[in-house]
Amino acid sequence: MAAEGQEIPEEVKADQVPAQEGGDDEEEIAAMKRRVAEMESEAAKLREMQATLDQQTENLQENKEDIDARSIFVGNVDYGASPEEIQAHFQSCGSINRVTILLDKFSGQPKGYAYVEFSEPSLVGQALVLNESVFRGRNLKVVPKRTNLPGMHRGRGRGGFGRGRGRGFPRGGGYRGGYRGRGRGFSPY
Repeated sequence: MAAEGQEIPEEVKADQVPAQEGGDDEEEIAAMKRRVAEMESEAAKLREMQATLDQQTENLQENKEDIDARSIFVGNVDYGASPEEIQAHFQSCGSINRVTILLDKFSGQPKGYAYVEFSEPSLVGQALVLNESVFRGRNLKVVPKRTNLPGMHRGRGRGGFGRGRGRGFPRGGGYRGGYRGRGRGFSPY
């Protein structure tokens, strides 16, 4: 703090920046401009990467639809069946690219259905003739494979009662009665 007899010189006021700090501000501004330029170039790279990723996803979706168009779903497959046996069963329809038997992800056991991918979509019609054919003592269900659409699923709810609340009674109501009155001995239910 300045003493009573001393005055603050005119050059150094609270709102003025001393001359030596002026160079530092210019350096900071230049550094900030460099960082902004780097961030803009990174943003441009990210936009470019996103565009290529979107293009690849679109191509992948078209490819998946093409594969699904030449594939069939085979239901009621015996749990002991191998992909080679299924391929031999459908070999009369034409050239097969792949046979996939789906497994339960927790137990590793077969789920009882498979997908067969043919080399050409025209072969799917020939494979549909084998619907209800007997394979290892079981009637197979053969239908064209459907393409899963994102966001379109049946859901896994409990039916028409919503959220599984119970028999449609409000809380406290129903068969058991919400209010039991004062204690009249032991009543577990």
